[in-house]
Amino acid sequence: MEKTKELPEHSSRERKRRDSFGMFDGYDSCSDDTSSSSSSDESEEEVAPLQSSLPIIKNNGQVYTYPDGKSGMATCEMCGMVGVRDAFYSKTKRFCSVSCSRSYSSNSKKASILARLQGKPPTKRAKVLQKQPLVAKLAAYAQYQATLKNQALNKSAVTVEGFSWGSYITSNNLPAAPVTCFKHAPMGNCWGDIAEGVRVEVPNTDHNHPQKVFWIAGIVKLAGYNALLRYEGFENDSSLDFWCNICGPDVHPVGWCASSGKPLVPPQTIQHKYTNWKAFLVKRLTGAKTLPPDFSQKVSDSMQYPFKPSMRVEVVDKTHLCRTRVAIVDSVIGGRLRLVYEESEDKTDDFWCHMYSPLIHHIGWSRSIGHRFKRTDILKKQESHYDAPPLLFTKVKDVDQGLEWFKEGMKLEAIDPLNLSAICVATIRKVLAEGFLMIGIDGSEAADGSDWFCYHALSPSIFPVGFCEINKIELTPPRGYTKLPFKWFDYLRETGSVAAPVKFFNKDVPNHGFRVGMKLEAVDLMEPRLVCVATVTRIIHRLLRIHFDGWEDEYDQWVDCESPDLYPVGWCQLTGYQLQPPAPQTTKDNQSSVSKQKKKSKSQQYKGHKKMTPLQMKEELLDGDDYSFLQTSDQESNGSGSYFIKQEP
Repeated sequence: MEKTKELPEHSSRERKRRDSFGMFDGYDSCSDDTSSSSSSDESEEEVAPLQSSLPIIKNNGQVYTYPDGKSGMATCEMCGMVGVRDAFYSKTKRFCSVSCSRSYSSNSKKASILARLQGKPPTKRAKVLQKQPLVAKLAAYAQYQATLKNQALNKSAVTVEGFSWGSYITSNNLPAAPVTCFKHAPMGNCWGDIAEGVRVEVPNTDHNHPQKVFWIAGIVKLAGYNALLRYEGFENDSSLDFWCNICGPDVHPVGWCASSGKPLVPPQTIQHKYTNWKAFLVKRLTGAKTLPPDFSQKVSDSMQYPFKPSMRVEVVDKTHLCRTRVAIVDSVIGGRLRLVYEESEDKTDDFWCHMYSPLIHHIGWSRSIGHRFKRTDILKKQESHYDAPPLLFTKVKDVDQGLEWFKEGMKLEAIDPLNLSAICVATIRKVLAEGFLMIGIDGSEAADGSDWFCYHALSPSIFPVGFCEINKIELTPPRGYTKLPFKWFDYLRETGSVAAPVKFFNKDVPNHGFRVGMKLEAVDLMEPRLVCVATVTRIIHRLLRIHFDGWEDEYDQWVDCESPDLYPVGWCQLTGYQLQPPAPQTTKDNQSSVSKQKKKSKSQQYKGHKKMTPLQMKEELLDGDDYSFLQTSDQESNGSGSYFIKQEP
């Protein structure tokens, strides 16, 4: 192990000890207060010498953690987070982190309230917004308000704001998608070998010392960024196990205490178990893995985002899907962009998406490929605004648009951009440059084509004819089509159309690592500023069916395995974004009563899912066709499937 820098206030004996096994300097510095500690001469057994270095994992981290201690709790006066008092920042322990302390002193509370009034993303203290903007959602919100009143009378009730991933996963023994499944998320490309058994140094919440002390813990279970930790020495005793974000600033590699001059003290509950804790740790840690020394720096580096406020981009017009508009980057949170349309004077006309979203492009993109574009009424852009460099945007794969290529009028199957729970019969309406296509959903298109949607030819959201039938997914037929069950062969003959050749579609299926039942955090694309607790319920090659916990299945979404709108468990805590917890049972009951009467109808407002006003829903109740997914067994595959259309006589 590399020798740590010599600290002048320590004796030569302490320096020698730190050179040979630096992590014990912190522990020995508190030996006067720890009755069970003793010198190395009193070792009870022979211990093999420690290896020169512990096997290192490639990872990094930096964000606040809140060990689930039983006493000494405190509440941050800025963000409202509850955690162990000793782990809080400043002498007064009023804030959970340096950022909260600074934010408080800069009067950002008022700014936060103003931001919420302007429709900006909810902060940690913001009330939870329910998922669907329908009658069920309104009823759910009313129920939520009533619940808050009841909870004010009943102190034992737990509010939805008190949702804990750790408790949720532990109580139900749920698996979570590993961080390596999310290449766009912090640490997604350098998570390395972090797994059960890795040792770290974390705050010790079971002690009677006046200062903050640390102890070594091992990872018992991983759930995204979150880890269930158990202090060394507890063996099979889980009484003091606690969850924390492994990328937090209070999680360190073994040896950090020694190099930082921090005290390493065993938990009070088990101090009586050993008289020589040094020998115990040498034995336990020899050959064990820990985090790399630059772990926190790697996390910090992975959370640097190239998009900055005031940058100009082109983004889909949410009122007319067939065109793009200029928007200004207003804020960046965890790589997610709040874009304000350039013509919005009060900055309330906004759109949320990830910086890697296929919905945003550099200025001039629409003209270069022949896409429709809404010219701004603003004659001169503000001096503070500037065009985002083209290199910042996700580059699509080059395609050969030769003689054999997609043609206007060809039929295919596509995820409906206004209802991500449905895969529909669709038609290519226009072929653009660089492999882009304008797609229309059969039977639901506006007369002026304002709801055509731009997909790239290699998009994972379009499929050849027959894809749904092969994979036992219910295909949504054209609205008003009465010849059911729908058969592609008959439909092509009736419409005089041809199916787009299978060879033109993207059939690449990455080894994504997702499994049915895994938990994650996912954007609700009906309200794309919300990130919710979600579950993978089906896997069809690279296509994932995402279910929002506590909500009806009809609000599920089909999402690509590499979608930038999916995140590991703990992403919201890491980035400071507000996580929307599962809907309570009372809300689900309200959903059921409404969903039995209707299915969502389409509007021209793009937010991912179909979005309805109460008036639109009333009309849908009077005139609407019911199409839902077949209840089939879960199918999981990482291999490419066959694509064909059955030729029927």
